[in-house]
Amino acid sequence: MKYLVLTIRKPRFDAAFVPAHYDFLKSLRDRGILEQAGPFTDRSGGAYVVKAGSLEAARDLAHADPLHRHDCSEVTVREWDAR
Repeated sequence: MKYLVLTIRKPRFDAAFVPAHYDFLKSLRDRGILEQAGPFTDRSGGAYVVKAGSLEAARDLAHADPLHRHDCSEVTVREWDAR
């Protein structure tokens, strides 16, 4: 299944964690898990699409994101029937 991960910046967003976030996304891409990723044009956050065996597994992946671990962004994961 595919899962859409939304990362919405919190008021205390710390841009110092963005490089670690991009490294995290690169590691997912290198493992064949990440399909697409990118920021919103209004700079309020971004989204990425991952492949996982379950919603729980997708949440575990998303919660390993440095933006989530350092409480910079609100992370939401949705099962997505993209075509």
